[in-house]
Amino acid sequence: MRQVGDLSASVGYAMKEAASALRSAMDDALRPLDLSVSQYSSLEVLGQRPGISAAELARRTFVTRQSMHGVLTGLAARGLLTRPDAAPQGRALPTELTAAGRDLLRQASRAVAEVESRMVEGLSAEDLRRLHGDLVRCAETLRGGTTTG
Repeated sequence: MRQVGDLSASVGYAMKEAASALRSAMDDALRPLDLSVSQYSSLEVLGQRPGISAAELARRTFVTRQSMHGVLTGLAARGLLTRPDAAPQGRALPTELTAAGRDLLRQASRAVAEVESRMVEGLSAEDLRRLHGDLVRCAETLRGGTTTG
């Protein structure tokens, strides 16, 4: 067990440091496409789940509903997604990518994949599998869920 205040042995601090470095590298990779990480994440989720509500999109991209409204407004203004003016029978507004949105998503996904490849280039396939599983278990544990393995 680590000593209180010893950040060099803190798993949480190492995770935060890695997340910060990843975010910075993603920002750099997405900048030429005029996308933020939140915008990219939104396009990625919409590409996988067309018609998802803004509230669910916010949950899946780790932003507030208020922040998501701004993200969606900006992406719609660029012609990257569509949202109807009114929801069908009081339901949430379904959001979908346009052809331009899908094209930009392909470019952004390639850029982010390059960042992730660079991030894990020193890890073996087994190390990568174990790291992924460990991170998933950490998140599940903190959310109060059960873990396997």
